[in-house]
Amino acid sequence: MSFDLAHIWASMGLVSKLIAFVLVLMAIASIAVAVERVIALGRSNKETQRFVKEAQPLLDAWDTREIVAVADRYRGSVLARLVGAAMRRFLKAESEPDGNLSPVELARREVGRRREALSADLRRGLSVLATVGSVSPFVGLLGTVVGIITAFQSIATTGSGGLGAVSAGIAEALIETALGLSVAIPAVLLFNYLNGKISTVEMALERSAGELLDDMEHQHGRDSFERSVEEAA
Repeated sequence: MSFDLAHIWASMGLVSKLIAFVLVLMAIASIAVAVERVIALGRSNKETQRFVKEAQPLLDAWDTREIVAVADRYRGSVLARLVGAAMRRFLKAESEPDGNLSPVELARREVGRRREALSADLRRGLSVLATVGSVSPFVGLLGTVVGIITAFQSIATTGSGGLGAVSAGIAEALIETALGLSVAIPAVLLFNYLNGKISTVEMALERSAGELLDDMEHQHGRDSFERSVEEAA
């Protein structure tokens, strides 16, 4: 006995073919999202490493203007975008005092807003994987139901309940079930893998943002103290 997918496809009805086509589209969408996210995360990681190598000496020297310039050169790095936005807000608040909030507090709020935006950007497309992983088994189940209905229709048409009358419909039903699971399982695995990678990046961003804000608070306090001493003198 041979397993002939072409024969099974040819024996499928229009509804079953549409269901199979939808499942194939889901598989293509999940693969496209996974490949795009892996490439984007890899590129961001490489640029972050280069940014940290250049920015660390500047942070130690507190050369704020140059830090912003370096961050602008690594727009593919989520860390560079976060540091650049926070530093620009800090410098603007120092040069243009406005309201009762300190430059550090304004930078802290900017970090919070920017971190949310970066997190949304990092997770772009993951909803597609989640949807495919959760919906495709049910789409395959729908194909199974349609196949079973086809099998019973064959029985009603032939007036016989033999294996030959129902084999095409049963095979169609099982193929739809297998296709749905074949789409869902990789989608769930890819979602979990990417979600773990992104969570690691988010934790690193949170830690780096905290360290940057600590440096800002320390430097701002020192500058304020020096200005007070100069005014007193």
